[in-house]
Amino acid sequence: MTKKITLVCNQGLSTSMVVKKMQESANNKGIEAHIEAVPESSLKKSSKDTHVILLGPQISYKLKSFKDEYQPQGIKVEVINGADYGMLNGEKILQDALSLMEG
Repeated sequence: MTKKITLVCNQGLSTSMVVKKMQESANNKGIEAHIEAVPESSLKKSSKDTHVILLGPQISYKLKSFKDEYQPQGIKVEVINGADYGMLNGEKILQDALSLMEG
């Protein structure tokens, strides 16, 4: 099963580098994953079949409202660790997302 992970930030731009690093890590580990970055305004149409929504640290203040909206649909929601995000640590962010799916 392909794991679908959606990263959300204000405009969907700053997370694109993180997505690239996460996808590289998934490919290197043989993990089937579809990872995309979207601006918050596009999330509703992108969230239909996603397993995990990761919020960029810059919108971490919206975590509760995202959890309230998406967790009842079975979608895990969490904020990306700020240090991992800043260092473009795609491998660690991917591991965090996969752990959310398992938990």
